[in-house]
Amino acid sequence: EVQLVESGGGLVQPGGSLRLSCAASGFTFSSYPMNWVRQAPGKGLEWVSTINSDGGRTTYADSVKGRFTISRDNAKNIMYLQMNSLKAEDTAVYYCRYGIQRGQGTQVTVSS
Repeated sequence: EVQLVESGGGLVQPGGSLRLSCAASGFTFSSYPMNWVRQAPGKGLEWVSTINSDGGRTTYADSVKGRFTISRDNAKNIMYLQMNSLKAEDTAVYYCRYGIQRGQGTQVTVSS
């Protein structure tokens, strides 16, 4: 059974940083690309970033490019999202996604 467990969210002031983690199990993590997506209050799901299976290639939504960094540790089956220079508009529930499956999400709130 595929399990994806996100953690690391919280309340942070504008300009602050957070690092999200996604612990994966139930599939061969190192063989697949992984994604971060987010859903802001009252809005649809938004793609944030993708990392390929070995971590050598990453892509980002324009809205987060230059501020967020996706990475993965295939030895630990964990994916990360380092978020810097956070803005109010980054407030959302963040999910890691494998194929069409995603975890329960972790809330990120950016507010002063």
